[in-house]
Amino acid sequence: MSKTEIPSIRFRGFDDAWEQRKLGEVIRLNGRIGFRGYTEKDIVTKDDGGVLTFSPTNIVDNKLTTNCKNTYITRFKYDESPEIKIHNGDILFVKTGSTLGKRALETGLSEDATLNPQVVVMRTNNLNVEFLAAMLVTNAIISQVNSAKIGGAVPTLTETRIKDFDVAIPVSEAEKEQIGQFFSQLDHLITLHQRKFEKLTNVKKSMLKKMFPQNGSSYPEIRFKGFTDPWEQRKFSEITFLSGEKNRENLPLESYSITNESGFVPQDEKFENGGTMREADKRMYYIVSPNSFAYNPARINVGSIGYQNTGKNVIVSSLYEIFKTSDDVDDRLLWHWFKSPDFQKLIWQLQEGGVRLYFYYDKLCMGGVSLPSLEEQRKIGKFFDTLDNLITLHQRELEKLQSIKKALLEKMFV
Repeated sequence: MSKTEIPSIRFRGFDDAWEQRKLGEVIRLNGRIGFRGYTEKDIVTKDDGGVLTFSPTNIVDNKLTTNCKNTYITRFKYDESPEIKIHNGDILFVKTGSTLGKRALETGLSEDATLNPQVVVMRTNNLNVEFLAAMLVTNAIISQVNSAKIGGAVPTLTETRIKDFDVAIPVSEAEKEQIGQFFSQLDHLITLHQRKFEKLTNVKKSMLKKMFPQNGSSYPEIRFKGFTDPWEQRKFSEITFLSGEKNRENLPLESYSITNESGFVPQDEKFENGGTMREADKRMYYIVSPNSFAYNPARINVGSIGYQNTGKNVIVSSLYEIFKTSDDVDDRLLWHWFKSPDFQKLIWQLQEGGVRLYFYYDKLCMGGVSLPSLEEQRKIGKFFDTLDNLITLHQRELEKLQSIKKALLEKMFV
């Protein structure tokens, strides 16, 4: 033991200094041996008796997943390397490729599995495996991964260098176990919120199809009780009108951009040359009043459209197309429809251009949307607003938990 260290946050009752060790002293490390590698002829399908072979693509957000393009090899090649047969409690660690250093603790394996040459398996020598799994994603380990990697386009770590990583370990077995259990429970909570977020997102995608008529029908699959009338096909030329005006008086209004994820967002006020947006000439910008839609005609195909609900006038680049709707249209319903696959389908039908496609307002006016009565529009718009609020709530909770974990990893480890 060359030195001792103490983390800044600890469970009550522990005050001993941690031991400084080499990773290779507390784990056993195995990877696929070169002469036991597999070739294309060894790759088979699962139905032909193939064995799942984990690769870096199976590790997402430091969790193992099989929701990807999996590789299966012959049982002969699987049995040829018993030291890398994967079991619950093993930690998989990426040693080659763009996701170098990613790890995953296997806990729910229900079939035979092995590794491809880009991944190694770690097994502990009387060290709590959940403690090890948490330690491997700390900045202390990540920095050693970055400094020890070799190669250019395809970075890699040798097994020798991995074993030589410096790690700090509690003397007390009980402290290791408590830390491991704590981060395991935190990961479980993060996973629950991730699943809720993904489930709600999928519900919204499904309802966007089921609550709007499909394939030329005048009736959606799902409706609110009390509404039975057919929906009416309306041209955008009938229900929208251009509304942006140039900022000729150079009013000092806040500048906004439009993103595909967040819609209207304030522009960065600073330029690279040190100037600021406040000092710039904004007479060529367009004024966007509240309750207006705006979009970038060159990026509408990736969802770059926004609804201005800041309650004040703002300005955007003259590149944007700006419009409002007539009184018989609910903006919230239309906003959600603009985020649906139906609108993307309309864009591709009407879009024109060469390598870069543009979708100007005159093209939008050539298309249309099926709409019900204003009362039903408002109910649908409110429904999707409520669903969006739930999605945002779980997304923020998820981000909060991820931030807490990141902070605690640095404070509860050395």
